[in-house]
Amino acid sequence: MASASDIKLIVALGNPGKEYEKTRHNVAWLALEELPFFSRLSWTKKFKSEYTFANVNGKQVHIIKPLTYMNLSGVAVQEVTQFFKVELSEILVVHDELDLEFGTISFKLGGGLAGHNGLKSIAELMRSTEFLRLRIGIGRPVHGTVSNYVLSPFNENGVDVEKVLKYSASALEEILNKGYVVAAQSFNKKNILGV
Repeated sequence: MASASDIKLIVALGNPGKEYEKTRHNVAWLALEELPFFSRLSWTKKFKSEYTFANVNGKQVHIIKPLTYMNLSGVAVQEVTQFFKVELSEILVVHDELDLEFGTISFKLGGGLAGHNGLKSIAELMRSTEFLRLRIGIGRPVHGTVSNYVLSPFNENGVDVEKVLKYSASALEEILNKGYVVAAQSFNKKNILGV
């Protein structure tokens, strides 16, 4: 399992474009914006992504938001990993998760892809599912299709969405500072909303 110094690339999955900006599928992008150092990051268009890097405890961590749309996320990941010689074990993918209630996050290494097209694309092009994941729960739709649900904005009545995003960012920061194992002990499958 990765330690703090092992994460060299954060991949935040989402879709580009104004119409997708605040949707559930883009929860990873929204959570990134809550990182305390986010405002200091300088983004450029590179590797078919919005790309930046941060210095964390003396180590350089690359961060990408693929601009390929969700279904082709692996193209961007493959490009950046080849350029910087990033190993599979040094990648952390942050993504929305239907199988977790909103307000819950979980940590996972490898395993199934639960039908997530962004993860499928990464697994296909990296030829492995053995990458670390920070899964941000969005819950499942009560009515309608999954595709409509994930591409719709958050509308949880009376729920503090920003609180959940800040909580997710705190987990990500903990991974970078203290490592995946320590962060998992603090955050894994605990619901910030108490449901």
